[in-house]
Amino acid sequence: MYYFIVNPSSGDGKGVEVWNNTKKYLNSRNIDYEVYFTTGQGDARNKAKELTESYQGPLYLVVIGGDGTINEVVDGAVLGQNVAFGFIPAGSGNDLCKGLGLPSSTRKSIRRALADGKIDKLDYGVVSCGDTGCIRRFMVSSGIGFDAAVCHSILNFRSEKKKRPFLPADPGYMLTGIREFLAAKPSRGYIVLDDSRRVEFNNILFISAHICPFEGGGFKFAPAADPKDGSLSVCVVSTPNKLKLVSALLWARSKGLRQKSGVRFFECRELRIHTDKPMAVHTDGESCKYQTDITIRCIPGQLKLVR
Repeated sequence: MYYFIVNPSSGDGKGVEVWNNTKKYLNSRNIDYEVYFTTGQGDARNKAKELTESYQGPLYLVVIGGDGTINEVVDGAVLGQNVAFGFIPAGSGNDLCKGLGLPSSTRKSIRRALADGKIDKLDYGVVSCGDTGCIRRFMVSSGIGFDAAVCHSILNFRSEKKKRPFLPADPGYMLTGIREFLAAKPSRGYIVLDDSRRVEFNNILFISAHICPFEGGGFKFAPAADPKDGSLSVCVVSTPNKLKLVSALLWARSKGLRQKSGVRFFECRELRIHTDKPMAVHTDGESCKYQTDITIRCIPGQLKLVR
């Protein structure tokens, strides 16, 4: 028996199309399944929690949606030896798909998730936000500053779009990123790596901690990130002159961000971040509001995913 959690509105409606193709595949092979459709934020998290809490025996949970949908599922699920996940991408960014080398075509993704794939044990991350009590898992990345502000802006637009359908089309990551980059105001702060090394910065634009290399719809901010190495790949962008970083960020879109003046990389199992002023925080593109202190940890090899 396969259990599906489907976000029909992901990818501007692509989720429905992908589910219909998946259903044809299932029915043509007489495969037993149950399907649950999300209708709003938090639905995927709640359904994943409900299924994994009550199910006896091995459970195979297949997600159809974008990075935000599988983030909710992994965040809400009660993880254990008997729980494995499949992912059929239907989002607009699909950074998890890129980072894991999953097939981009729907047909290949369906076959891989339902028949041909092997189960890998992957790392995942956990972010804890100061004294607010917000604790979230993630599979791709979590960050604070400019990159999170882009995610917040896109989420806010899509929320307004549902209320007011006459609004123009989704501007996407690139246009939103340009606007937020121009508006970004750096902050002083520091990071602490594995409780042993403290590094201070005067002009933090953003800090991102990665399990997988990509975020923001294909920006390779952590070229060295490996979802099976048991560590976080950390990117810190800190400079008083934002314009000097334009070429580096554009290069990240095509080839991958490189270490240069204003860009530094670190590896660790646990990362503490402090900024002197509140900055936007995200996990896999989902909002964790504005924070000054967050802790990010890597949980090695505890997530079972068919790939």
